[in-house]
Amino acid sequence: MTAVGLPMTRRLDARGIRRALFVVLFGAIVLTWLIFHDQMTLPHDDDYPLFKSLNSVRDWANDNRSILEPIRTGLGAIVSFFNDLIASLGWPGVIGLAGGLAMLFSGLRLTILVAAGFASLGVLGLWDPAMETLALMLASVVIAIVIGLPLGILAGRSDRATAFLSPILDVMQIMPTLAYLVPVTALFFIGAAPAAVATLIYALPPAVRITSLGIRGVPGTSVEAARSLGSTDRQVLSKVQIPLAMRAIGLGINQTIMLALSMVVITGLIGAPGLGRNLTIALSKVNVGQAFEAGLAIVILAIIMDRLTYAASEWLDPRTRRLRRGGRWISIGAPLAILGAGLIAPAFVNATQFPDAIQVSLEDAVNAMAEWITDTFSPITIAIKDVITAVVLNPLEAVLTSAPWWLVITFGALVAWYVSGRRPAIVAAICLAIIVLLGVWNHAMVTLANVLVATLLCLVIGVAVGVQTARHDRLKATLRPILDLAQTMPAFVYLIPALALFQPTRFTAIVAAIIFAIPPVIRLVDIGIRSVPATVVEAARASGATDRQLLWKVQLPMSMRALLLAANQGIVMVLSMVVIGALVGAGALGYDVITGFAQGEDFGKGLAAGIAIVLLGIMLDRITQGAGSRRRAATARAG
Repeated sequence: MTAVGLPMTRRLDARGIRRALFVVLFGAIVLTWLIFHDQMTLPHDDDYPLFKSLNSVRDWANDNRSILEPIRTGLGAIVSFFNDLIASLGWPGVIGLAGGLAMLFSGLRLTILVAAGFASLGVLGLWDPAMETLALMLASVVIAIVIGLPLGILAGRSDRATAFLSPILDVMQIMPTLAYLVPVTALFFIGAAPAAVATLIYALPPAVRITSLGIRGVPGTSVEAARSLGSTDRQVLSKVQIPLAMRAIGLGINQTIMLALSMVVITGLIGAPGLGRNLTIALSKVNVGQAFEAGLAIVILAIIMDRLTYAASEWLDPRTRRLRRGGRWISIGAPLAILGAGLIAPAFVNATQFPDAIQVSLEDAVNAMAEWITDTFSPITIAIKDVITAVVLNPLEAVLTSAPWWLVITFGALVAWYVSGRRPAIVAAICLAIIVLLGVWNHAMVTLANVLVATLLCLVIGVAVGVQTARHDRLKATLRPILDLAQTMPAFVYLIPALALFQPTRFTAIVAAIIFAIPPVIRLVDIGIRSVPATVVEAARASGATDRQLLWKVQLPMSMRALLLAANQGIVMVLSMVVIGALVGAGALGYDVITGFAQGEDFGKGLAAGIAIVLLGIMLDRITQGAGSRRRAATARAG
């Protein structure tokens, strides 16, 4: 008994010592804040010297833009090619081509969905901007696939390549979308070409990661069998690994397309054509009806591309592909017939312009409904906003902005050390220190307060709903299509309901961030609760545990890994959305980024703000990821 109990006692002592040390240091930090608050702070200064120094980056880019002109020209040519291709097909050809692919990949149901979806874009009067968005997205996705698939295959076959690419992909995925825009505009100015660059960077990671995962997921027995038959590495790759990983590759392309569509919408801020420009203009005018129409068109296009590419990934997998019941002729002939009908249609109708006779406008009706919602629910929404702002947001923001900068760095490192360990603590301290040097400390603390409040509310709501969906299958089935739709929508769209309910304020950005981030939190909590072994649950019930005790003493502790992952995903998504919320009154770093590429003299400030956003994302990501690693290590030692 002594040999078994001693290591456990030592572990408990180590945890107790760490906990006691944290409490003591936390108390010391609180006491230090009481003594030194409002001293040694760093108020925001628009004339901070570094901003002017960073403007030299813009000046250098302007003077040497000719070096990058071939890239800009090439990207513009690719975008123009897809624009010309879509224009040559006309609206009947686009619907026919999409319908034919849907029939080939899935069947009649998806064909009806895709055809009706594309037709509805024309009915809304947004056919041309929707096609501009589609062309820009396709151009970006093609380039991302050309780059991402080879890198994914390389990472799937080489541990060294994985180790090299992983931190790069981590940074690309952590960076909020707006942070891409300032350096891209500095190098490529504005328009379709820089929009394609930003979209390509944002959408590339899943193409690499999921392709690598698919290659590594090919059964080792299949690879060994091929090698035993004398296959070379090239033959193993082309005849075994790629075909068996085709489903994963298709899913990677699906995720690349969805991220590209989300980013293409945001690039409307830098002059990219399409629905993003419509949505940006509507939001700037606080025109909810116009924003709703553009947002609805974006959602429709996202659903079409999601369902179509998912079906394609299933169809590409040789293990799941099936011929249609009618045989090969029908499975190939029906899609060709649909495509042919779309290509022949221009002989009978004007294919260059969607018919005006069947177009409808929802703008006035939505604006009237938004006014009714505001008038009816504004007492409730304003009360919620005022209470949370006064009780949570303002005090937290006041603490962060009034504390000495070195004390915040110390506290951040302390929290990172206690939650995740020494390395995340070092990362947190370095990230915060660099933010000090960038001259955006005050705005960074305001943004951090918004992110923390939004994440807290998102986790509270997400955990509560996720626990209920884990307990009730009917509720899960009811919420599933809603969560699917919510995860399909680009980030910009979430600003519309938040704007209608709360008007342009920083709390509006928090609400939009919660709506944006809550679907993955709910799903991860549901998965975590359901993954608790049934034998453990039954043992707890047999011991007389109530549902409440079962949840708090068994299910939540045993699903902590999923909860930490939910917190990680929630923080990263909230940070991205809170920054975008600058368009509806959030201010702080997001506003600095927007003014940075909108006004040339503020470029340096926008670039510094973009870097600060990335540093906040890295810090928060490492803290939550490290918490999961520490817990897994402790569990392994206990086992």
